[in-house]
Amino acid sequence: MTGRFPIEDVSPVVSCGRYPARAVVGELVPVSATAYREGHDALGCNVVWLGPDGRARPFTRMRPGEPGRDRWHATITPDAVGEWIFTVEAFSDPYLTWHNAVTKKIAAGQSAEDLTNDLAEGVRVLTAAADLVPAAQRARIEQAVAALADSTLPLPQRSAPALTLADLLWAHPVRELVTTGEEYRIWVDRERALYSAWYEFFPRSEGAILATTETPARSGTFATATERLPGVTAMGFDVLYLPPIHPIGRVNRKGPNNSLTAGPEDVGSPWAIGAAEGGHDAIHPDLGTPQDFRDFVAAAAEHGLEVAMDLALQCAPDHPWVTEHPEWFTTRADGSIAYAENPPKKYQDIYPLNFDNDPDGIRTEILRVVRHWVGEGVKIFRVDNPHTKPVDFWHWLIWEVKRTDPDVLFLAEAFTRPAMMHGLAKVGFTQSYTYFTWRTSPTEMREYCAELVAAADYMRPNFWPNTPDILHESLQHGGPPMFKIRAVLAALLSPSWGMYAGFELFEHVARPGAEEYLDNEKYELRPRDWAQAQAQGRSLAPFIATLNRVRRENPALHRLRNLVFHDIDNPALLCWSKHDPVTGNTVLVVCSFDSHTVQWGNTTLDMPALGLDWHDRFTVYDELTGAGYDWGQRNAVRLDPYLQPAHVFTLRRPATTVPATAAGPRGGTASATKDDARWTS
Repeated sequence: MTGRFPIEDVSPVVSCGRYPARAVVGELVPVSATAYREGHDALGCNVVWLGPDGRARPFTRMRPGEPGRDRWHATITPDAVGEWIFTVEAFSDPYLTWHNAVTKKIAAGQSAEDLTNDLAEGVRVLTAAADLVPAAQRARIEQAVAALADSTLPLPQRSAPALTLADLLWAHPVRELVTTGEEYRIWVDRERALYSAWYEFFPRSEGAILATTETPARSGTFATATERLPGVTAMGFDVLYLPPIHPIGRVNRKGPNNSLTAGPEDVGSPWAIGAAEGGHDAIHPDLGTPQDFRDFVAAAAEHGLEVAMDLALQCAPDHPWVTEHPEWFTTRADGSIAYAENPPKKYQDIYPLNFDNDPDGIRTEILRVVRHWVGEGVKIFRVDNPHTKPVDFWHWLIWEVKRTDPDVLFLAEAFTRPAMMHGLAKVGFTQSYTYFTWRTSPTEMREYCAELVAAADYMRPNFWPNTPDILHESLQHGGPPMFKIRAVLAALLSPSWGMYAGFELFEHVARPGAEEYLDNEKYELRPRDWAQAQAQGRSLAPFIATLNRVRRENPALHRLRNLVFHDIDNPALLCWSKHDPVTGNTVLVVCSFDSHTVQWGNTTLDMPALGLDWHDRFTVYDELTGAGYDWGQRNAVRLDPYLQPAHVFTLRRPATTVPATAAGPRGGTASATKDDARWTS
């Protein structure tokens, strides 16, 4: 820092500036700092910021926050992908000092003679300001200077033109004794880094044929998986995530339900990567050829889907790296290579990499692999278990990739200790899996989301109700209403969310004693009859489509920092909102966590958080039912898990007359679905 005034506690700053803060194009990025000065003269602050092209963006004046705290605030909106630089400046504001003093002296009854020196100082300051304001406003400055200098005018007329320049000289201030703070970085990603809807399926299951006594099993292919794309698009997803598509090891291959013995037709886990056909840069021959993959990526793009690829840095025992680079693995005392373990779990079909023996060699090879797939059109990577690899490796890899391909995104699949999860986000991961799955009460969810909002300068959450590895007991026993509840929470609390195929079919049977699916798709083909399920009313797909439509149509749901919780007097209910100050768009949600019992509650809304005054009335439209209600700060709600476990309201102001509904102003009008009666074990 150089200059006269202290500038402290600047935000957003990550790890004292060691890593860049994070934002996306078009996001409102709050900048704040503590700045103060001696005496009573006025202080001003502003943000200077440079885009990736090195070009300075418009001057951004900061406004003071709570009186007496000396905290200054502004919002900047980056408009391009890349690294941005911002600096907070503090300066003496002679016009505001003059304005404050003259206003008080006139109010105290002082005369023009008493204010002789003040009027002369006003002339000096405004003369300096004349060169700073737009040319179209220069005449106002000149008229104010002339009035101040005209001793024939009464004091109110002499001072009034100058005192009315406050707004103009706030935007174009005279700045003296300018102090320049430290430079800080913000890395700006494309919009999908913050706002996205993911769908995961195994290509080998789409179009697969299970073995019978007459015919062998047959894997699905990229061609047959293409037939599933319209269904994914119809549900409103924009990212299609594929588990590993590489050759699968034959040595120590796992059988169904993670059994140690695999039969001749068992397909093995896609995460056991590598075989005679190749490794991380190869495609499993059962899925097709490299050209088939390119065709699949292109077909997905035509359906509005971006393909995300799994980056799992581990190997099957017969991966080519094992023989070509044995130093990349850990050798045990008996000379064997150590397989992966997470006691008591054992993964005999996987060898973890050792990054210490040949760090340069292994880094070079992994960077080559990532760039290979970027060259094949993949710009999103879901990274498997990144917390089991060195953090400094990820910092190096991610920024090496972004150096040449700044639009590449990385999702961290790290269900681990908070410090590690936050650390991975700080060093460069674009998004993070979270503890969402295990937050099963309104209190837990509210507290956890508050933690995530507090970390929004560097960590972007992605909420998943299920994964191939995780089937929470709430879904095992909660019935179809719980699937709706978890979908509402995931889709509308976080700007990014995802679900694994089968969620829309209410798949809920777990392997005994485990938080995993029975007949897990990780180890076997699992073709599903999507069309029949939907025709028979056994699919949640229409509900998912509605949630994703609401997300698309409401820009308030595209952001994280704007998440606000509101009080509701029933501990089984959660009430939250998101408001976009640019468009005025507001979404208000009330969701039950109880999938078995009707719940009532009374809201006490934080009206300014909705962009309203405390006593405003407004109209809410339920996006799930089409019903409209007249609301204020306090409202009663009724949520029936089998009819409507959540209200998803968009707001209109001022309140208008809306048609009455059969349920009246206290409840929804959604009808029960057939799937509620088809819940079977």
